[in-house]
Amino acid sequence: MFDIGFWEISLIFVVALIVLGPERLPRAARTVGLWVGKARQVLSSVKADIDRELKADELKEMVSKRAAVPELQDLVQEANKTISFDGDPTSESSSSNQAEEKAAKPKTSAPDPTE
Repeated sequence: MFDIGFWEISLIFVVALIVLGPERLPRAARTVGLWVGKARQVLSSVKADIDRELKADELKEMVSKRAAVPELQDLVQEANKTISFDGDPTSESSSSNQAEEKAAKPKTSAPDPTE
């Protein structure tokens, strides 16, 4: 971040010691440390939010690129034809289900005695 060496830090310490005195220097150092900690926390939070947004944008791009593939569009159209969005099958699929149920029922050759 900042390129501060040992001599710069020692000079800051000496000036702070002269200005604040030995009684108030520990309290001031603690306060400065708390501020620096909060600033780092805020910066890391902002960085994480930006990274999350960038990943979300990348995923949206990938999805839009994948949706441009014609095979997927055909599959989506076919799925829309057979299933409505509310979850109920359309008349096309319900008629095929009824045909399958009729085929699955065994036919009896003996007449019904109640008839």
